[in-house]
Amino acid sequence: MKYSFVFPGQGSQFVGMGKELAENFASAREVFQEVNDALSQDLFKIMTEGPDTELTMTVNTQPALMAFSMAVVRVLEKDFGICLKDKASFVAGHSLGEYSAACAAGVFSLSDTAQLLHSRGEAMQNAVPFGKGGMAAVLGLSYQDVSALIEACSNGSDICVAANDNSNGQVVLSGAMTAIDRAVEIAPEFGAKKCVKLAVSAPFHSPYMTPAADVMARAFMEVEAQDAQIPLVANVLAEPITDHKAIIKYLIDQVTGTVRWRETMEFLHEQGITDLVELGAGRVLSGLAKRSYKDINSISVGSIEEIEELAKNL
Repeated sequence: MKYSFVFPGQGSQFVGMGKELAENFASAREVFQEVNDALSQDLFKIMTEGPDTELTMTVNTQPALMAFSMAVVRVLEKDFGICLKDKASFVAGHSLGEYSAACAAGVFSLSDTAQLLHSRGEAMQNAVPFGKGGMAAVLGLSYQDVSALIEACSNGSDICVAANDNSNGQVVLSGAMTAIDRAVEIAPEFGAKKCVKLAVSAPFHSPYMTPAADVMARAFMEVEAQDAQIPLVANVLAEPITDHKAIIKYLIDQVTGTVRWRETMEFLHEQGITDLVELGAGRVLSGLAKRSYKDINSISVGSIEEIEELAKNL
């Protein structure tokens, strides 16, 4: 058995996340309290009670998803005696999930990770005026095939780029709203099954996020970092790194760069990963893995029942 633990990104959040763990494990409550203290706000109340409009604000979503993932990690470690560094060959995370992965690998403290993600969410939201940028998922085209569509949609300074290469046949575009609207309109002409606008507030992972990357470069100067205890497969590299300076560099690059998740999964498959475990909210990453790699046992773990089952099998 060869394990990789992966951490979800934005879009997996739901009102009620973390409630069951907090009610049953002091270790989970400690995580949520530490995040609350780091941010000087009751983020846990937003996670468990909503409203959804507040939870889906980027500045809240990003630390909230990390907090839930880390609560699962802490319960595994403290209540079930499962130490990730003893079991994992690699960790990885999708977009903000890469911060969760870095925290789980011991690169940043929990409170520093929460503050970094709060800064990241705020900076990404403020980088572009609301309504001026967006994202859309293109289904049925490969990363290579989508380039012609991107070229056809970009006009002058109004551009779009491939933000997430999620899997064969699923690429997310990001950019100026005019370019995104055009992509939705003409994608079928380029062979796409469909092109659907995403409910996001900004064009993440595009050149329009350059101001946010600058903010994060300054934010990382304020935190302490250690080398990763588990190799971290970086989004923009699709290769593993452990040096904390390299991890910080590529987390900054990731703000404007493409999330190379398809290649990340290819790398994990090539390394002989037998079990891919998604820790935290939702089932997006385990679902992508199931569709692409039938020979990898892909599961999502967020409930008590799922944690107990994982602990039994590890």
